[in-house]
Parts: sequence; C-alpha cells; structure tokens
Amino acid sequence: MSVVTHREILDLMDASKIADITNRLIITPLLDPKNDIGPISVDLRLGHQFIIFQRHYFSHLDIGIYESEGEPAENYQKRLIRRQGEGFVIHPNQYVIGSTLEYIQIPPRYMGYVVGKSTWGRMGLIIATATKVDPGFKGCITLEIVNDGEVPIILYPGVPIAQIVLHKTDGKERAKSSYQHATGPQFPKFKNRTDDWQYWTGQNRE
Repeated sequence: MSVVTHREILDLMDASKIADITNRLIITPLLDPKNDIGPISVDLRLGHQFIIFQRHYFSHLDIGIYESEGEPAENYQKRLIRRQGEGFVIHPNQYVIGSTLEYIQIPPRYMGYVVGKSTWGRMGLIIATATKVDPGFKGCITLEIVNDGEVPIILYPGVPIAQIVLHKTDGKERAKSSYQHATGPQFPKFKNRTDDWQYWTGQNRE
C-alpha cells in the first residue's frame, strides 16, 4: 500500500476531478485546509461529545454478560457534551471515548490509520483509537483517549488532537463496521457478539 500525499489528498476531495461523490474523500468541516492538510496526513479535531465510565455503578465489566438481561451500555457509561470554549478535564489514568469533529467518508480502494499528534503525546495523552479506518467508512471516527501523564489535562472541542494517514489499497472491499454513520462517540456494541462468544465465556444459556 502506498501512502497518499498532500496533492493526492486534495485531488481525492476535488469534485471537478471525481464526479461520483461515493468515490470522493469527504472531510467536513475542514476548517483550515492550509494547515490541516499536511504532507501525508490530515489533522482531525476533537468533537463535542464524550463517553465516560460510571465506575461507581459496577464492580467490574464482564463481556460474557455485557448488555444481557436488560443491561444496556448506558448503565455503565454516560454521554457528556461540551460546547465550544468549554473544557473537558481528563485526569491521570482516566479513559474516555471521544470522536472527531469531522464527519469522514473514505473512498473505495483507500483506507486510513488514525494516530495521535506528538504534541499531545509529550503531555502523556494517548489517542488509542481502533486505528484502522476501512474503505467506504462513513462517520465521525471514534477516539479512545487515555491520560497517561502525571497531571489533569483540559481538552477543548475543536482543537486538533489526531491525524489520519491514508493508504491506497489493491482490493474492492468496503467497511462492514457496526459503527457506520456515527455522528459522535458510540457506546460499545457487544450485544450482537456475546452469543457468538458463549462457548469461550462459558455463558451458555441453553
């Protein structure tokens, strides 16, 4: 796979060169194209929504029974919203789920990797995303954020926090993610998978 360069990124977003919108790279809103599009990557900004664990609610998380017996993800996690200019405090050793401000469409025959920005990394902030973005993906990209530093860090929606690097692929495969078309961070979706995992988790309900 070859890495997509600055010029190629612009061409992939150019409607005059790619008439079919389904084959176009879409990143919206692209607030500062001159600075956000680098030599081989595009900066991504932090969105307004965050999902935090309600640690006081449960003693542990067991994937064998997660979302079973009427236990929805919202019982374990809570969604918070921060407006422009409002900070979100992430404490040392805290883990939160965020998302990109941008809604993104990856065209067929391309895929992406999301990585954290080094400036945040030097402060101990880890953007531990699912990393891979499949061809044909549409939606805001989930960001799994951990403060691995020594002091609390205040995050602000709209500030560049990660970057996506695009690669050209050889095949015609498309994304089959259950998180397609998301407009913010999504609660984990174990419910449709725990039945398949019953053999391994010992949760056979027959």
